[in-house]
Amino acid sequence: MKIPLMKNAFLEEQETKKRLAEFILNTNQFSMGQQCIAFEKKFAEYQNCKYALLFNSGGSANLALLQALKSIGRLKDGAKIGFSSLTWSTNVMPIIQLGMIPVSIDCSIDTVNVMSENILDRLKEVELDAFFATNVLGYCGDLDKIKTLCEDRGILFLEDNCESLGVEIANDKAGNFGIASTFSFYVAHHMSTIEGGMLCTNDVELYKVLKMTRANGWDRNLDSEDQEELRKPYKLSPFQSKYSFFHLGYNLRPTEITGFLGQEQMKYLDSNIKIRRENHRKFEHEIANNDELLYVKRDHISEVSPFGFIILCKTPELREKYIQRFIDADIEIRPVIAGNMQNQPFYKNYVSEMYDLPNTDFVSACGFYCGNYPELTDEDILSICNCLKKENK
Repeated sequence: MKIPLMKNAFLEEQETKKRLAEFILNTNQFSMGQQCIAFEKKFAEYQNCKYALLFNSGGSANLALLQALKSIGRLKDGAKIGFSSLTWSTNVMPIIQLGMIPVSIDCSIDTVNVMSENILDRLKEVELDAFFATNVLGYCGDLDKIKTLCEDRGILFLEDNCESLGVEIANDKAGNFGIASTFSFYVAHHMSTIEGGMLCTNDVELYKVLKMTRANGWDRNLDSEDQEELRKPYKLSPFQSKYSFFHLGYNLRPTEITGFLGQEQMKYLDSNIKIRRENHRKFEHEIANNDELLYVKRDHISEVSPFGFIILCKTPELREKYIQRFIDADIEIRPVIAGNMQNQPFYKNYVSEMYDLPNTDFVSACGFYCGNYPELTDEDILSICNCLKKENK
């Protein structure tokens, strides 16, 4: 493949591999420990939130978040959870797995994200207990307005920000508008720890329960004061407490390799995102000059942060034309995430209520994306730009 979706597993790959090899040779611990804690602190500082909790994947962070909210009684069996219909499987599957009801919400064609007006439209048909937004491919909806809407309606607002690390909107970062947000460090995302994910929140109660949810339901990773308070009603001795479990949990822990890689990759994160934005502007310029393609509006966003570039065609026939053009140029492409989630094979096996999603259907039928990352050469960028022209050179 001349231009793959991502060229390297890591930013500054050779230096990162060298440091990783040195770490592996010299460390005495590989299970979750101080490297993970150090990465969590650095990421919380970057995101400007109180707490960050590292997981073995972004999907695991989504699962733990919904489980923890059930554990503290903020969500219950049968709760109706709105979700962005243009999304990824691990944003929806935990809703079903935990006995709640997914309610798909259409996106806006203009922004390829759920906007506050889309939620209002769905609220005319069904009441929601929560809304789990997916910030799509380096963009996002009007998160400030969605936050206000959810607060006014008593709706829990959660963000899956796995695809939009570094997006800036309304004088803040995407991921800081809901009560919690999740991030992914899978290969080809903004930064890679091979596998890995993060959850951010300012809610101390949720944070403490998430620590237990991540690790089997026990209290081993809590502070001693929190442990004592938790154990007192059960009259547990320190010995008994070693294998005592307080909440429903899983083993979703990361390794020290994940923590080490996260710290290494954060060194390059700002420059990495800056280059992605520069590439994005070049691709956007071609879109703006091609009346066969649609320009993704982002007036409500201060700064995008794309790890891929969306090509949205005016018709399905035009999509086939441009898909073939990218294939002929040996440029790897993908559908726009999983398309309309209601059309996924698993969905109808578990969900009975379907909704009209005309905008999501349009994006699914008319869109695709290619990679956008710092290792793209000038020649690579020119090849992508040529594919975006109305008359291909």
